[in-house]
Amino acid sequence: MTHPPSGGSQTLRAPDPVSAPVAVPERPRALRAVQAERLRAAAATEPGRLRIIGAVLALLVVAFGAVTTLEVSQRAAAADDVVGRSQPLSADAADIYRFLADADTTAAGGFLAGAQEPEAVQERYREDIEEAARLLVKASGNTASDSASSREIATLNRLLPVYTGLVERARANNRQGLPLGGAYLRYANQKMAGEMLPAAERLYAAETGRLESDSADARRLPLLSVGAGIVVLGALVWMQRRTYRRTNRVLNHGLLAATAAASVVLLWLTVGHTVARTELRSAMTHGQASLDVLNDARISSLKARANENLTLVARGAVLTPDGSADQYEADYVTGMKALKDRLEKAGRLADDASGRTPVAEASEGVSQWRTRHREARATDDRGDYEGALELIIGTGKSTGQSFRQVDGALEKALAHEQDEFTSAAEDGRGALRGLPTGAPALAVLGAAAVIAGVNRRLSEYR
Repeated sequence: MTHPPSGGSQTLRAPDPVSAPVAVPERPRALRAVQAERLRAAAATEPGRLRIIGAVLALLVVAFGAVTTLEVSQRAAAADDVVGRSQPLSADAADIYRFLADADTTAAGGFLAGAQEPEAVQERYREDIEEAARLLVKASGNTASDSASSREIATLNRLLPVYTGLVERARANNRQGLPLGGAYLRYANQKMAGEMLPAAERLYAAETGRLESDSADARRLPLLSVGAGIVVLGALVWMQRRTYRRTNRVLNHGLLAATAAASVVLLWLTVGHTVARTELRSAMTHGQASLDVLNDARISSLKARANENLTLVARGAVLTPDGSADQYEADYVTGMKALKDRLEKAGRLADDASGRTPVAEASEGVSQWRTRHREARATDDRGDYEGALELIIGTGKSTGQSFRQVDGALEKALAHEQDEFTSAAEDGRGALRGLPTGAPALAVLGAAAVIAGVNRRLSEYR
């Protein structure tokens, strides 16, 4: 029996399986290398190349549909905002301005009528205030709390009860025959002209700016979608040419169907957006531009009328800074000049007889108004206050009758231009309708057609 050596000899032991290093193959890297080798091998054959090209083409067609859907959806949403949000809010802001100015004008006219204001005048004043308050609530609900519009709305909501309180004090004093009523009315007018109307004007400017921004977003060119469509069509044409050169077969039905689907999407996109862009631009350059000028004209008319009434209320108590003239008369002259200029511009912007006719009627009424006003001032300067009062607020040939002619004509012109804007904007929005859903559907069909066309070629190698 043999024994292991003793003494200085060493005992040989098997390596510890836990502590000994073990060489582990890099499986992920090796797997990737194998896959890459298989792809290279597949790409070296015609069936492999067809599979790769078909997959790339299908992805390109789907990407074209996705990009088109994204861009067109953004522009369609902006067009919806133009029609359903921005322009209505801009119109409401203009109406807030107008109702406030009309309330001030009506209050001054009612004060001139004497201690007992006509019921019709009181009713118009109440309606103006109620409508202004209602529209302020509506605008507040559609405006972000941290926006400039929200701040102006808050200002108007704060000042409106202050103004109405001053008017009621003026009326109460006027009914008692106290001259303090005129002072309260002048103070109310200062509050309106100096604080409320400027706030309403800023609100209108902010809402009109938002309308212009939404319209510009809706009209932005879909360059990415058009570029993707051109790339896809070029790739499909190249694939069909390649197939023809290798097989002498003129048509591949799958690739032809994919080309047709991509062409329809690109043509639909181009024509639809061109029409939308044209109509929305027309809505802004014709409808909204005319609305801006006509709203300014109507406000100028209302302010001029208020100043004309206050000239008789104040009886020279309020002078220009240099003391040379009556302040309200000077403001009337300035307002009538602005009104004349805006009507001339509105006449140039009107693009049909339905738009030009009421503007011409308003211009005729302004000329008549100025003539009657000069007669009323001359009468008042002679000391005939009652005669001047009759020429200002009388039921016959008075400046009040001329003002009503101007205001009625401007209302008709505004209604016409509003219809023009709405019609053009609706047409623009309608041109994009269906494209956000039609583009992806056609893209999916196109990708399926590519795969079918390539599979048809692959079947020839089996």
